[in-house]
Amino acid sequence: MPDESIRLLIAASGTGGHIFPALAVAQQLPDYQIEWLGVPNRAERQLVPEYYPLHTITLEGFQQRLGLGTLSIFASLASSIFRVQRLLKTGKFQGVFTTGGYIGAPAIIAARLHGLPVILHESNALPGKVTRWCSRWCSAVAVGFESASEYLPKVKTVYVGTPVRSSFQHPQKLELPIPEEVPLIVVVGGSQGAVAVNQLVRQCAQAWFNAGAWIVHLTGEKDPEAGMLEHRQYFPMPFYENMAGLLQRANLAISRAGAGTLTELAIAQTPAILIPYPYAAEDHQAYNAASFDKIGAALVFRQAKLTPQLLTSKVLHLLQTPQVLEEMTKKTASLAVKDSAERLATQVRQLLENKHKKSSRGGL
Repeated sequence: MPDESIRLLIAASGTGGHIFPALAVAQQLPDYQIEWLGVPNRAERQLVPEYYPLHTITLEGFQQRLGLGTLSIFASLASSIFRVQRLLKTGKFQGVFTTGGYIGAPAIIAARLHGLPVILHESNALPGKVTRWCSRWCSAVAVGFESASEYLPKVKTVYVGTPVRSSFQHPQKLELPIPEEVPLIVVVGGSQGAVAVNQLVRQCAQAWFNAGAWIVHLTGEKDPEAGMLEHRQYFPMPFYENMAGLLQRANLAISRAGAGTLTELAIAQTPAILIPYPYAAEDHQAYNAASFDKIGAALVFRQAKLTPQLLTSKVLHLLQTPQVLEEMTKKTASLAVKDSAERLATQVRQLLENKHKKSSRGGL
């Protein structure tokens, strides 16, 4: 009966890297009553309300150094913890699932104070500050990279990979007018785009066109030069909904190294040239990329050292040596955990349903 179903609060906010894995887990829990916790004016406003009720709290990040602003951040955190506690109580939630980020801190602490189980998923190879600070208060901690456990020495973790959108689990048709026989390069800057990468690619593109390659370039919405290059083999767009079909078709990706994007590359078996975002918190994208670089699944370059000439030559070399791309494809596929969402949902069920059974027996 509906009133007997378990009520779960999911705390996931900011970018697709936090939100898409949480949505994938939620889809594995159709018998649960799920509501969402986020912040105003972030991606969850567009991605979540179609599926789940969305609650928002105002909260600042924890990236700045200690100083006068620290007091206001902690005051905001304390206020947020109180509001989440009230939400957990009035909503009669029986547990919390979070993908970390700063929304995870008040969610974890409030659940702990409320005596509720918390499942935390950390997608990055270098766990974020919230994960490092708060993971010891969680009932279960799952990681997307095996190496992440090294940075959580006092916490028992379980390796589950990172969930992806369900569309990645099945072959998808690419509805763009690109001939089937041509090599396709896909440029992905992450959910925010990557202006520096975009500029590099536009400087290299003509040489790739001359070699017969076509390019789908996801520029993001913040590139003032996005419309400067025109060519019949070039498709620039701010974003593309069918990412699964795009990456499945691609012969090569040029990409940032966010955990969500890397997971999608692995599931789609797309070899890549990775350019970690140099200003990511604690340089965590470089740690993500290192896991691919270590086994030869991708070529990794620091943005500051990557010239148009170097990028042009590396891409041409890969396109002209299909056996190298094939080997990279195999190694990329070896990093995929295709049932990650199911593994995480199992963690959620085990914790919440065991507690639910105990509570039910206690009420008899």
